[in-house]
Amino acid sequence: MKKKILILGGSGFLGFNLAKKLSKIKAYETDILVKKKNYQIKIRNTNYIYSNICNFIDLKKNLKKEYHYIINLSGNIDHKNNVETSKTHYHGLLNILKVIKKNKLKLFIQIGSSLEYGKKKSPQKESSKCNPISFYGKAKYKASLTLKRHLNDYVILRPYQIYGPYQKINRLIPFTIKSCINNNNFPCTEGNQLRDFIFVDDFSNLIAQLLKKKKIKSKIYNVGSGRPLKVKNVINLIKKISKNGKPEFGKIKMRKDEILNLYPSIRRLKKELNWKPKINIKTGLKKTISFYAKK
Repeated sequence: MKKKILILGGSGFLGFNLAKKLSKIKAYETDILVKKKNYQIKIRNTNYIYSNICNFIDLKKNLKKEYHYIINLSGNIDHKNNVETSKTHYHGLLNILKVIKKNKLKLFIQIGSSLEYGKKKSPQKESSKCNPISFYGKAKYKASLTLKRHLNDYVILRPYQIYGPYQKINRLIPFTIKSCINNNNFPCTEGNQLRDFIFVDDFSNLIAQLLKKKKIKSKIYNVGSGRPLKVKNVINLIKKISKNGKPEFGKIKMRKDEILNLYPSIRRLKKELNWKPKINIKTGLKKTISFYAKK
């Protein structure tokens, strides 16, 4: 019997990449829940359910199947829109938990955020007490607490800087890549921030590995490469690979609420799940640059 999988937010950067991977595995029957007006190119061997997680009545009407695995990648990524952020990440999750049938559910995978920790010193550990300061971090943390109260079988993944094909152009790496490909001058900060960058295929492979586990303890896991890099070095590496681009370091000031050093400890992930990323930053950037060069 095929494992029935539901991906919430399958039209987004992470959901789309994950759905593409799972669509190639014959043992899975994958459904994607998306808004009608907001999905990308359809993926083969994948069923599409059109509904809005923020609309309980609509969700109840359209989400009637039973699933073995649910992966929640839905939510608003515009951190400035406080109302929409709270609606999609917290209220949307509540609606899902009220609607889904739990009889056959083996695991609910919730995608949290590194911002749930707030300004905790890096490398940040899962045992750290969360004290989010941004609206996005607060909404994600509230969702984490809600999931713990409602389900026994769950995993919460807290990713750091994921990059790769299909990411929106307004994010750091795709913006830098496009600017370099076009050989543009482009403004950036001094780039002294330490960040952890992980390629999207490594993230998708982690979820695929979780789906194969017969039994897993309900826990929180930080997800990253385990190798923090200065933003400036990443920008310069993109420039070097693409052989173009004119970054203007220092043209933009760091946000007042921005954390200078933000990266995780991934020791728990390595020890308990025997997982580590396989794609280094240079290889990942080459793959990503190649994707955007064709667009």
